[in-house]
Amino acid sequence: MKLWRSTTRSICLQVALVILIGTIVDAAAESGLCESTGSDGICKGGARETLFVDGAKLQEQIDELAGFSDTPAPTVTRILYTPNDVAARRYVKTLMSEAGLSVREDAIGNIFGRWEGSDPSLPAVGSGSHTDAIPYAGKYDGVLGVLGAIEAIRALQRVNFQPKRAIEAVMFTSEEPTRFGFGCLGSRAMAKSGEIFDILRASKDANNVSFVEAARSAGYGDVEEKLESSGLGHEVYSAFVELHIEQGPLLEKEGIPIGVVTAIAAPASLKVGFKGDGGHAGALLMPDRNDAGLAGAELALAVEEHVLASGSVDTVGTTGVLEIHPGAVNSVPREARLEIDVRDIDEARRDKVVAGIRASAESIAKKRNVRITNFEVVNQDPPAKSGEKIVEAAKQAAESLGLEYKLMISRAYHDSLFMARITPMGMIFVPCFKGYSHRPDEFASVEDMTKGVQVLALTLSQLSSA
Repeated sequence: MKLWRSTTRSICLQVALVILIGTIVDAAAESGLCESTGSDGICKGGARETLFVDGAKLQEQIDELAGFSDTPAPTVTRILYTPNDVAARRYVKTLMSEAGLSVREDAIGNIFGRWEGSDPSLPAVGSGSHTDAIPYAGKYDGVLGVLGAIEAIRALQRVNFQPKRAIEAVMFTSEEPTRFGFGCLGSRAMAKSGEIFDILRASKDANNVSFVEAARSAGYGDVEEKLESSGLGHEVYSAFVELHIEQGPLLEKEGIPIGVVTAIAAPASLKVGFKGDGGHAGALLMPDRNDAGLAGAELALAVEEHVLASGSVDTVGTTGVLEIHPGAVNSVPREARLEIDVRDIDEARRDKVVAGIRASAESIAKKRNVRITNFEVVNQDPPAKSGEKIVEAAKQAAESLGLEYKLMISRAYHDSLFMARITPMGMIFVPCFKGYSHRPDEFASVEDMTKGVQVLALTLSQLSSA
């Protein structure tokens, strides 16, 4: 019975997509974009020749957005609520308005551009990502998902497609954890995740500026009073799809233009501190030392050991921060501070690694006669699986476009991880140069981005017609 239902669902999706592309083809034929169609009503060579995506214009917009940066090109640094972040927001809203979308913002600056459907009472279909960038990053991470969503809507508008459900392009506030120490700030708030609103009210950056103060400086004056209003219910969206560069090398290595994401691995983020007595590097003899720096280094190696012991390639761990104090060459370190990231698509397996790291920290502290000043689990979010209907829609879209695709997991986390808590979600990946990301030589070709937007557009057309 389960197999019959799965097969029936797949057939229905194929039929629905053929009808949708047929609609697009009919409209395109009238404008001369489609030279001929087969007996199935689809353009010869696939729908790619019919569904025009202005890749050159998309690249121009990406380049222009990259100019809003605190560091010189080719780097991009765009931190939450800074003047360049505000300028980027203004630019995105302008593009949404030019596409004929109805633009609104919530209390913390999540931005929505709505293309109304023929039945406004139905939950919308969302698509988008983020535009903030960590220091000295590149210009494609997140940005492709925001500008690509707008261009996907434009592509559907060009062939006079009319959605039944509204389609919303979304720009999330602060996917990166740069300023306040935790990521996906905007989508966490939309999903009302955990104690997010209390956390935001209490958060301060490295300069002791509170989240509320920073938001007000960016023009969100009633943020404190209306913070909870940024939370959404399950009735707002029927589906959410995020277009993104892969941030890994698999698609490029295998020469595959499209990745269809089946699950997103979620991080557990840890902060650990050790404290010893320190002393003079020459006068303090080795038997008398309790070196906090060595305790930190040993824990970093223990992270690797616990991750490898999981036996799964999907388990990864990184000690991304290891700071020692006082940081002088002739002083035995008396403090060490670590920030650790552990990820997996299997929550229980990941949490077993976290428990192992905690046990190792306690063992190392005892062996080296140092004190654990803190062991904090900053977040331990559950992984998320993509919605079956979205995976099927993306697969069918790629096939209709004549594009090879790869089913894959996302080892980087995204705003879609939190959107999965309020609606079925999915992601579409395109290749990026050598898998590079979060660095200035991050790159995706116009051709690959165009294919990704085409797949997104057809996926949105199908989801918005149901």
